[in-house]
Amino acid sequence: MALVGANVGVAKLLAAALPIPMIACLRCLLACAVLWPLARIMEGRVRPGASALRNLALQALFGTALYNAGLLAGLRLTTALEGGLVLATLPAVVALGSALWLRERLSPRQWAAAGLAAGGMAAITLARLGDGAEGHWLGNLLVFGGVLGEAAYVLLAKRIAGSVPVVTASLWMQAFSAAMLLPLSLPGIGALAALADPRLAGLLVFHSLTASVLCLLLWYAGLRRVPAGVAGTFTAFLPATSLLVAVAVLGEAFTAVHGVGFVLMAASLLLATWPRRRQS
Repeated sequence: MALVGANVGVAKLLAAALPIPMIACLRCLLACAVLWPLARIMEGRVRPGASALRNLALQALFGTALYNAGLLAGLRLTTALEGGLVLATLPAVVALGSALWLRERLSPRQWAAAGLAAGGMAAITLARLGDGAEGHWLGNLLVFGGVLGEAAYVLLAKRIAGSVPVVTASLWMQAFSAAMLLPLSLPGIGALAALADPRLAGLLVFHSLTASVLCLLLWYAGLRRVPAGVAGTFTAFLPATSLLVAVAVLGEAFTAVHGVGFVLMAASLLLATWPRRRQS
């Protein structure tokens, strides 16, 4: 979760230097190069069925293509700090999606989490509308569009949970995503020259291997050792790390409005993911 939060700042730096489809496509191709041997070593030769492949293609469309497009386009207009806060609405959005699409019943705590997340988004957006910073609120809305894509990915993943091993599923998703993004990347092929800068190339490799490979392996390795509810509480590190990187590395200003948004988002995350007490 700390790496996910740090990647918001990295994504902002990349989005300022390269076309958005190219960043996402290269990230997926680099991830495939690492995930393919990992899948063979850890899970062997797994051939997903046609239904699972269709589901993985949809997960790639929403969770990789739409999520990255929303995040990277939004970060061109807003700050990494605010982008990280908007990403913190994900658990609440997933809970609402589960209720509306999968017909799952939400607990009062989940409804409260959704309300707090909406309050945090409203605080940031209204503040930006009030000070005339149109780019910021539009950027925040674009990042939120990416959150909707990621939420759709999570809900789709529930449909095939356990039927395809994690690393193999991730490999197929990254491959599908690269195929979808490649035609959109070709018109800006000349921008590849910017990767001659070792700093920019290093950021791209870091972004790809952490966001698409290392975060996944750490998360699922952790889930084998602690309950999902306990792991969920660590999602609070996403906005916290994003805030730290934005202020300490990118030099962004932290205001009172950001403080209100951070408190609301953190409370929403903890309410949505804190483990429930077991009934005796």
